[in-house]
Amino acid sequence: MKPPGTDAHLAGSGRTGMLVLAGSSGRVEAQRCDVLAAGLDVTALSYRWFDPVLDRLALESFEEPLAWLHERCERLVVLGTSRGAEAALLLGTLHAELDAVVAVSPPHVVWAALSDRRPQTSSWTRGGEPLPFVPYDDDWVPTTDPPEYAGQYRSALDRFADRVPAARIPVERIAGEVVLTSGGDDRLWPAATYADEVARRRAAHGRETVVLHEPAAGHRVLLPGETPQPARLVHGGTPAADAVLGARLWAELERVT
Repeated sequence: MKPPGTDAHLAGSGRTGMLVLAGSSGRVEAQRCDVLAAGLDVTALSYRWFDPVLDRLALESFEEPLAWLHERCERLVVLGTSRGAEAALLLGTLHAELDAVVAVSPPHVVWAALSDRRPQTSSWTRGGEPLPFVPYDDDWVPTTDPPEYAGQYRSALDRFADRVPAARIPVERIAGEVVLTSGGDDRLWPAATYADEVARRRAAHGRETVVLHEPAAGHRVLLPGETPQPARLVHGGTPAADAVLGARLWAELERVT
């Protein structure tokens, strides 16, 4: 049986199944799967989980790939980056069978769809209903060229503060382990602030969280054995700092797999 997805990459055959989700690039994380499978002896699966835009995607769409991995593996982990980390955290709240959620540069709320649709819509649905979300600030104007979108996300949280409580991801419901990473030079969104919010919410409910922060790193970590991937947006950080954070994350991946 082939793994789910018409555009997918499967690597390894270890006892831990790992679903690997890219961020807003939408790419299939082939290199990351190969590195994880070779270094950690996991079964790593990545697929193009939204196409062409992330707009009202059913969380149920992840059930098939998760079930496919779960049928073949003793343990189950989701590793997501950025908007993929948003997906990973949401899946953790819904799937008690997940042993760990690893969120690289995560948000703490559900964000609006990655589309030009107006009025704005949620990125996600469950049971056919859209999840509450925080909209983007359409009046925000970038001050850099190319744009650094961290300011947009800060502005949106301030402008739509009344939408934040309903849009918070209920991370306290995640039964498995949670590992978060963030870079202090993240110029896409302020992941360090978001990761701290996730950890605080879980701590308030007696849940432990591993938070890895590297001041000079950017939005995307570089795991041992990976090479930097092309980026459409300004991520911040440097390859060296991103690799330091990636090495710290690798030690946690060894532990949770």
